[in-house]
Amino acid sequence: MREATIAAAPPPVDGSAVPATAPSSTQPVATVGDLNVTFRRNGRDVRALRGVSLAIAPGEIVGLVGESGSGKTVLGFTMLGLLPNAKVDGTVRVANSDMINGDGKALRKVRRLDLGAVFQDPMTSLNPTMRIGKQVAEATGSDDEALRLLTAVGIPDPARRMRCFPHELSGGLRQRVMIAMAIAGDPELIIADEPTTALDVTVQAQVLQLLRGLRDQIGCSIVFITHDLGVAAQISDRIAVLYAGRIAEIGPAAEVLQNPAHPYTQGLLRSRLTLQTPRGRRLAALPGSVPSPLAPLPGCAFVPRCELATDDCTKAPPDPISVGPARVSACVLPARQRTDVENPANQEPVAEQSISKPNTDQPPSIELTEIIKTFSVARRGKLQALRGVTLRVGHGESVALVGESGSGKSTLLRVIAGLEKASSGSVKLAGNQRPQMVFQDAGASLTPWLSVGELIAERLRGTGMSRAQRRDAVIEVLARVGLPAEVAKSRAGQLSGGQRQRVSLARATVVPPSVLLCDEPTSALDVSLAASVLNLIGDLRRSLDMSVVLVTHDLSVARVVADRIAVMYLGRIVEVGPAEQVIGDPAHPYTRALVDSIPDLGCESRVLPGEPASPLAPPPGCAFHPRCPISVDACGGDQLDVRLEGFPGNPHQVACIERKAL
Repeated sequence: MREATIAAAPPPVDGSAVPATAPSSTQPVATVGDLNVTFRRNGRDVRALRGVSLAIAPGEIVGLVGESGSGKTVLGFTMLGLLPNAKVDGTVRVANSDMINGDGKALRKVRRLDLGAVFQDPMTSLNPTMRIGKQVAEATGSDDEALRLLTAVGIPDPARRMRCFPHELSGGLRQRVMIAMAIAGDPELIIADEPTTALDVTVQAQVLQLLRGLRDQIGCSIVFITHDLGVAAQISDRIAVLYAGRIAEIGPAAEVLQNPAHPYTQGLLRSRLTLQTPRGRRLAALPGSVPSPLAPLPGCAFVPRCELATDDCTKAPPDPISVGPARVSACVLPARQRTDVENPANQEPVAEQSISKPNTDQPPSIELTEIIKTFSVARRGKLQALRGVTLRVGHGESVALVGESGSGKSTLLRVIAGLEKASSGSVKLAGNQRPQMVFQDAGASLTPWLSVGELIAERLRGTGMSRAQRRDAVIEVLARVGLPAEVAKSRAGQLSGGQRQRVSLARATVVPPSVLLCDEPTSALDVSLAASVLNLIGDLRRSLDMSVVLVTHDLSVARVVADRIAVMYLGRIVEVGPAEQVIGDPAHPYTRALVDSIPDLGCESRVLPGEPASPLAPPPGCAFHPRCPISVDACGGDQLDVRLEGFPGNPHQVACIERKAL
C-alpha cells in the first residue's frame, strides 16, 4: 500500500495523458496473459473469454469497449479475482499478485490494499440500511478518513451527507461515494465497470473529470469498461475493443477512434449517434448480434456481420498483428480496411427517410395544461415533481423530453399514461385513448414466467378475437418489430436486451395506440442495438400513424428521433422548440450546458458545476439560477415567475429573462 497523496478536491484536468504504453523499464501494474474463462451452464460450456492478453502501465487508463456479451465485465471481474464458479486458464497478475491461483486471504488483502472497484449501479452496491458515513468508514477505518475522502471526491456538504442513506442521494452522488470507497486503500488499479451508463450527461462529465483527476493525483491505473465510444474517448489513454471474448483491436485511444483498423470498431463508430448524425435518415446499425458463447465460430467471430469477410476468415481465429506503433488488430485484412474505410462514420449513405410531420388537420394527441404533481414525503414535507407544465403534442408528432434526473421527465410521462394522477391541471387525450408505455428496463417490465406469446396475447383479450386469431396477431406483430415467430415460445430471460425491448414495443403496439410513451428505451443498450430500436420506433410511428413522447438524457437521441424537444429542469419546461433549433442554437443556459456535456470524439466535454436543487425546496425565481453562468440578481427574486415565451414568428420558446432580453 502506498502513502495516500490525495488532495482535498480534484483540480481541473488539462487533458494531458500518460503515454499509451509503459516504457520498457516500467513494471506493469497488471498483466493478463492468454486468459480463457469458461462457465458451465445447464451442462454446457459458455466460453466468455478466449485468449485475452493485456498489460496495464502505471497511471494508465485503459478503456474496454464492445457490445454486451463481448466479455468486458468478465475480464474486469477476473482481474478482481471474483469468478469463483468459472474455469479460468491463463495468468492474471495485479500488483504482482496471482489473481487466479492465490488463496482467499491473499486475494482479500490485494482487493483491500491494491484494488478498487466502481460498478454500474451504486444502489445495488451500497447497503440501503446503513448511513453513507458508516459504509465509507468501514472501507477507510475511521469517520475522519471517510469525511476526508467524501470531500476529496467532490461531495457537497460531506458532513451532512455522511448521515444520509443511499436512497437520499442522487445517482451522481452515490457514484461519488463508490469512488471514495474504491480509493480508500490508495489502490494501484481501479476497475470501473460502466460507472456512467445510468447517469445524465452532466453528471457523467463530472464523474469522468473526477476519475481523471484522481488518476493524476494518486497515480493509480484505471480499467474503464463502457459500451460508449464517446465516453471512452473522454477518459482513455488506450482503448481495447473486445468482441466475442477476444480483443479485436487495441491501441492509443485517438488512433483507434480516428483510424480504426478492425471492421468491428468501424461498425461501432458508424452506429454511434452524435450531434452531427444526419436527421431524416435511417440510423446505421451493425447487422445481427454477438454470436453465442455456447458455440464459438471456428474462424473470426465477426464473419457473419462483416462486409469484408473472405473464405480465409472462416478457417481459424486471426492472430493479432501490428498495424502501427503500439497498435494491434486481429484481422487478416487490416491494410484493405484502412484503404476502403477512411471515415467509418460516413462510409455508406443510409436510405433516405423523411421525418413525419404532425397532422394539423386533426386534434392534438395530447394537451397538458398547468400540470402540477406533488408527492408527500414522510417527515420531510411536499416534493414538487411537476410545477406547472403545459405541453401540446400534435397528431403524429414526436416530442422528446430531456433533462437531468429529478427534472420530472418520467413523472410527466406517467401522468400522461394515467399511472399517476396530477395534483392539479388537465390532461386531454385525443379520443380518450389510453397511451401505451415502453419502459427503460424491458427485463423488469416483462413477466418472467410467461412466454413472449402469452405476454403479447394478454393485450388482445376482450377484443373478441379467437385463440387462432390472437396467435396470428402475435406472429404478425413480432414480424413487424423484426423478431422471428419462434420468439413467441421464449421467455424474457432467454432473450438479449435488444430483443426484450423489441418485445416491449410489440406488446405496446399489437393494439395500435394513438400515443406511444417511451421512457429511456435505449439508455442501457449498446450503440448498435440502440440504433436498431430507434429505427424501429420511427417505423412504428409512421406505419401506425401515432404520436411518440420519448424521455431521454441523450440529446443526440432526442435530436434524430424527435420533431420537437422539451427541456425540463426541476419540474418545469425551460425550453421547447424544433429539435434542430434547440440543439443547434439553445436559448436557455441549461440547454447549452447539456449540449456542452455530451461526450464526443476528439474534444473534451464541459462540466456543469453543482447539482439540481431538491424538489422538496426549489429555489425562488428561476430554479437554475444557482448554477447559471449568466444569472443576475433578478433571476432569484421571490416573486419572479419565469414562463415560456416564444420568439416572434418562431415556435421556439424559452423561460429565461436574460436570454429573452438579448
